[in-house]
Amino acid sequence: MQLHISPNLRNVTLFRGKGMKEISKTKVGLRGLFSYSMMFYSFVFFLLLLRFMFVLTALDTIDGQTNCASIGCLARRLGPRILGRTPPSSVPEVIFQVLEDPNSFADDTNAGVDIPQSLWKFVAEMKDSRPDARTFSLRLKSMVNYLEQKARTARIQEVLYRHVASSSIPKELHCLALRLTNEHATNSAARLQLPLPEQAPHLVDNSFFHFVLASDNVLAASVVAKSLVRNSLRPEKVVLHVITDKKTYSAMHAWFSLHSLAPAVIEVKALQHFDWFSKGKVPVLEVMEKDHKARSRFGGGSQVIAKSDTETPRVIAAKLQAMSPKYNSIMNHIRIHLPELFPSLNKMVFLDDDIVIQTDLSPLWDVDMKGKINGAVQTCRGKDEYVMSKRFKNYLNFSHPLIADNFDPVECAWAYGMNIFDLESWRKTNISAIYYHWLDQNLKSDLSLWQLGTLPPGLIAFQGHVHVIDPYWHMLGLGYQENTSISDAANAAVIHFNGRAKPWLDTAFPHLRPLWAKYIDFSDEFIKGCQVREN
Repeated sequence: MQLHISPNLRNVTLFRGKGMKEISKTKVGLRGLFSYSMMFYSFVFFLLLLRFMFVLTALDTIDGQTNCASIGCLARRLGPRILGRTPPSSVPEVIFQVLEDPNSFADDTNAGVDIPQSLWKFVAEMKDSRPDARTFSLRLKSMVNYLEQKARTARIQEVLYRHVASSSIPKELHCLALRLTNEHATNSAARLQLPLPEQAPHLVDNSFFHFVLASDNVLAASVVAKSLVRNSLRPEKVVLHVITDKKTYSAMHAWFSLHSLAPAVIEVKALQHFDWFSKGKVPVLEVMEKDHKARSRFGGGSQVIAKSDTETPRVIAAKLQAMSPKYNSIMNHIRIHLPELFPSLNKMVFLDDDIVIQTDLSPLWDVDMKGKINGAVQTCRGKDEYVMSKRFKNYLNFSHPLIADNFDPVECAWAYGMNIFDLESWRKTNISAIYYHWLDQNLKSDLSLWQLGTLPPGLIAFQGHVHVIDPYWHMLGLGYQENTSISDAANAAVIHFNGRAKPWLDTAFPHLRPLWAKYIDFSDEFIKGCQVREN
């Protein structure tokens, strides 16, 4: 047998005729051929392995990892990857220790080291100094804490400035009140009887739609009244009872005398004009006197509240809002006396002066109250989680045992501002007495049961007496939620500018203010004369 191998190793041929010696030579040739082939393929495999190791090493170097100098290290690197496992974190443990320790940056800041005040300064410093992991994390944490404190200070300053702006009376409104008061004194047309004598019986006629508005803001009251009447399908059936205080009565009367909303019936009365209010002791006045004394020493004033290092800007904002004159005003408390103020009426809708009505509200008289007294929108559920997420715990202090023992923190809250009141059923309850009892308890506890406005005692007094109405009727948050869309607001029956960004202030949200301003005639001589601006 003879073996013939072609040069390209593809063809192998055997030939007979030779002895065992030739066969032995053939065996030796095959062994050599096999050895050469194995060496060739081993070399190719080794080249591929080197290339693979080079790529991994380059990637590790780019990631900032230390290059492996041993086979064991390489196995630890390659093993998890080959098996499809995620390798452990390469972040040094000391970084986590520093970031988790609340006092870890104290040494750096107390030593007087200049803390980087921006990310770019921090990056430049790290590139120049090339610090170890602990120093890097200390400097990073110092910078973050510094920037967080700076942002918190700026936020509190904003809250304080908004509080000052919302608590003051704009010069335009002050001018309007003065000019109208002077008009009331010098112009008989501004002193017309409201309502007209022939309309007087409508004031106690329960077949009409009765609304009540308590306000000492002439411009705000004019918008509520105009939006109510303009959007009513039956304005001749609308009766609006405007209640104001003694100092604003002349201006309010002059405005509605000179700006008729016929065929609607408008009544303007000051508190002293009500028989009930002038008889004996009035609980609301006694509470107001105590409330003023308590709030005069509450928190040491706005500057002291704003300097708090332990409370969040949101809590500070709530405390400042509690000091707002609005919440000390008798106009805000008077709603609890509606059954006494209107003894002949069975049902009415209460309106705040910071709302705008955008549709006919007569269907509210068809709402079946199911024996309840207060028809209101719940504020614990809705697509706007910031506005519609309010429960009792948001208004009452459940760390106080008196609150914790009597109320459920997760009970749903409801909104003041547009409420249906069944006055006939209300008179059969002790709601007003409960209201004053808890006001007194709060004053005795130095305002520690709650701090904000009349809604907390209202939540307590009307507990179990609230009928939930559709959220369509009352959209909240336009005074503190600038993310409210125009389309959503335009589709609500009533929009409420609750919060500090009132539409008549410079702090109003520009994209929402036109919804309110559209009901003001900026060519009116009083509006124009006092420079009330459209934008």
